[in-house]
Amino acid sequence: MLPCIQRGLALDWDYPQPFTLPVTPQAVDIDGLNHTNNAVYVRWCEQAGWAHSEQLGLTLDDYRRLDRAMAIRRGEYDYLLPTVLGEALLLATWLVAGDGKLSMARRFQLVRSSDGATVLRGHWDLVCIEIASGRPRRMPAEFIETYMPAVARASGQE
Repeated sequence: MLPCIQRGLALDWDYPQPFTLPVTPQAVDIDGLNHTNNAVYVRWCEQAGWAHSEQLGLTLDDYRRLDRAMAIRRGEYDYLLPTVLGEALLLATWLVAGDGKLSMARRFQLVRSSDGATVLRGHWDLVCIEIASGRPRRMPAEFIETYMPAVARASGQE
């Protein structure tokens, strides 16, 4: 675990240099058990993944222009603790592996801002595809130049 100070609270991130996105469950996110529905976490991870990609310099428009995309081949989520309406959360994401050819991996960690407790961990296996056909294809140079330096910084636990 790697400590990070957030509003006076030390957060133990699984990897260094997280890209973070603050999220807060809204009324529409709450299920019949009065906590955040599991599907909402998946949506938040997608939002964080796109926001991180855009911050690195690749947007959906770039994906379309290049006819390439990093598609989720496998997603796995560990729901560790419930969250509730109005609770301040911080979702972190990292690119943690990549072969520079066809695949990458992305990790997620969702923490409760009030006490730093990890409430969710997620993992995506990503594969580069040609958008037009949906078939796996090598990453274009722009992907390698943009994503691989971010992967190199992620040296935490696997």
